[in-house]
Amino acid sequence: MQYKITGRGIDLTQGLKDAITSKLGKLEKFFSDDTIANVTLTVEKDRQKIEVTIPMKGHVIRAEQVSGDMYVSIDLVEEVLERQLRRYRTKLIAKDQQAAKEFSHEYIEEEDTSDEDIEIVRTKKFGLKPMFPEDACVQMELLGHNFFVFRNAETDEINVVYKRRGNTYGLIEPEC
Repeated sequence: MQYKITGRGIDLTQGLKDAITSKLGKLEKFFSDDTIANVTLTVEKDRQKIEVTIPMKGHVIRAEQVSGDMYVSIDLVEEVLERQLRRYRTKLIAKDQQAAKEFSHEYIEEEDTSDEDIEIVRTKKFGLKPMFPEDACVQMELLGHNFFVFRNAETDEINVVYKRRGNTYGLIEPEC
C-alpha cells in the first residue's frame, strides 16, 4: 500500500509519518501493493483531524476522525477503516467486479464471519417538486432534516442538498 500524506496547518514530522504508516500498515493485509491511501492531516484550533480516502474502481473507502491529539485521531481512523472493511467485505468484493483486483488475495479468500446485513426497516415515497437549490435548503430547515432530495428546477435532475458543519450547505448533482 502506498501513502500520499498531506498536511494542512500542520508540519508533517517524521514521527507523524511513521505513526501513519505504522497504524495504517495494519490495513495492508486487505489491499494490493499498488493501492494508494490519501491521508490528510488538518489542525484547526484544538481540533486534530485525519481523513483517509482509498479510491478504488466502483468504491471509495473513507474515514475521518477528530480529537484533541493527532496520534489519537490516527488510532481511531485505523479502527474505523478496519471495521468498515470487515463489515462490508462481502459487499465490496464480488468476484466479477473490477474492484476485486484492488484487494489482496487473502482478504478476498477470508471466510466471512460477519452476520451483520444491511436491513432497510422503512421505505418512504414522496413526490419530487421542481425547486431551486436555495428553496430546497429552506424546505430542509423547515422539516428539521440534515438533507433534502428534490428535482432541480434549472436542470430537471434529481439533486440533494445537505447541511454541513458551520451552518453551510452542500449540493449533490448527478454526473452525466
